[in-house]
Amino acid sequence: MNEKIVPEQRGGEDSSSSVTAKSATAAASASSASMTLASAALESHKATTITTASSNPRTSGACASSSSSSQSASAPASASSYQEKQPMLNATDMRELREIKQLLWGDNVREDVFKRWSQGFEFSKVEPSALVQKQGGPCAVIAPVQAYLLKIIIMDLPGIKLSEISPDKSQNLLIQALCDILKNCRAPRYRIVHLLRRRGNATEAGSPKKSSPAGEEGSAPAGQAAGSSEEVEEAAEATPASVSKLSQALQLDQDLHEEVSPDEFHERLHTLHFKDIESVARYYMENYGQLAHTYGVLLFMYSVFLTKGSELVAADISDTSEPLIHSTYGYGGQSLINLMLTGRAVAHVWDNEQDVGGLKLRGICEQSDIGFITLMEEMRYCTVGSFFKNPRYPVWVMGSDTHLTVLFSNEKRLVSPETPSETGRRIFKSYDPEGNNFISTTMLREVLVALNLVSEPAYVALMQKRLDPENLGIILLNAFMDEFFPLESRSTPDTFELMHYNGIPGSNENNKVRYYCGTAILLEGDLKSVCTSNPMVTCLQTKWPNIEINWHDGHMPSLN
Repeated sequence: MNEKIVPEQRGGEDSSSSVTAKSATAAASASSASMTLASAALESHKATTITTASSNPRTSGACASSSSSSQSASAPASASSYQEKQPMLNATDMRELREIKQLLWGDNVREDVFKRWSQGFEFSKVEPSALVQKQGGPCAVIAPVQAYLLKIIIMDLPGIKLSEISPDKSQNLLIQALCDILKNCRAPRYRIVHLLRRRGNATEAGSPKKSSPAGEEGSAPAGQAAGSSEEVEEAAEATPASVSKLSQALQLDQDLHEEVSPDEFHERLHTLHFKDIESVARYYMENYGQLAHTYGVLLFMYSVFLTKGSELVAADISDTSEPLIHSTYGYGGQSLINLMLTGRAVAHVWDNEQDVGGLKLRGICEQSDIGFITLMEEMRYCTVGSFFKNPRYPVWVMGSDTHLTVLFSNEKRLVSPETPSETGRRIFKSYDPEGNNFISTTMLREVLVALNLVSEPAYVALMQKRLDPENLGIILLNAFMDEFFPLESRSTPDTFELMHYNGIPGSNENNKVRYYCGTAILLEGDLKSVCTSNPMVTCLQTKWPNIEINWHDGHMPSLN
């Protein structure tokens, strides 16, 4: 985010999700009315395994590269025999992991900030589909993942009671959400980062280096220099059976929940390449422990960066002088948030590009699946564009000065297509960046052109005199709307329910993360109530200026 942010509050919840990998049979039992590609891969995993065992394996589209210089000598014999057939080091992944580390953390990774980001994806016991955030910082990843998870529930599981979602179904939904975020990167392949086990004594004593069990491309640790070009080979395709062997090897790791130093973490990073999202979903289902263990959030974040590509991320950011994770407070920058929400790491939240002092600053280039609104807009720190305020699905990440939370609704009319009057209002306001509800008279022709209305010079001159009869040099929004859209209508209902999620236990009643529901009312006219002591309403008014909301059970959700 563009403003200085203080540390988020810390809370504890007496709950943790299952951290062991679930069987494919359990995943197959979780069904939904409409399945995404990733979900279909999860449901068909059992059948794929049986087919692979009884016939020649089909190509799964996975390949691997290791960023560890040595592997444990205690790997299964079957995996070890597979290792001997693998190509050598993949310098590309190794180089990009170093570049991603630099983009995220800068020259040095502060251990206290790294520890705050060191957590897995865990669900609340009292709200089975709500992720828990243990400390301040990783909301830049957790909140977008939660938003995509809720989007899937809203669109694919209409009418389901959130409190009745099973743990297995929650894991299935989480994997679908992660796959949706990866798909936004629009990359030709998916490069998934995971953590290898600690080095065994035999390896440390000088046994030969071996490549990854799943086999294809290896790379040196992220902090080491690249090998010679002769050592680099193209990634080979792996079969479902080879990925299964990797799963067995990873599941033997007994120290997934032990804390390691930032240096050791980066030395143990390892990558897998997948050609299709179904294979990614299958891999995550077989290795769910990699998501739930101590570094699950970090590993997924690195997977998104690596899948997008470090060069493309750096090009989106433009200014890479500051790390994306604040070195003191640990919060994620707007580029990181935007990458998780849209697949592009641009630094701004307005629509398209804006010229600021001769610099072309890039914002959001198209309508997003998930929206974004922020309290910082009311404080005039930024301007959120229509693409973020009007997403494809009724789910918004909400930003305060310290934290990210999620707002969502089952009311799909909140994101229905704009009426002509709503389009007119939006276009007019795009020429009024300071929110004064008026524009210069000289801008009238540009507004009419943008709206595909008559813009001949004689007509524009006539309208300028009509809309600015006192020759003040300004045209008011209300006068413009009355002239060009006299029968104003809106697609948004007058009343609707909103729900809110805050992943920090200490920001919830009894330190238990759960959803809070309220009834929203849109008042008539353009007047809005001003309540500076209510940040929630103030933030909502950046999207719905005339909104009021009554929260059920008398509990006011917190943005912090």
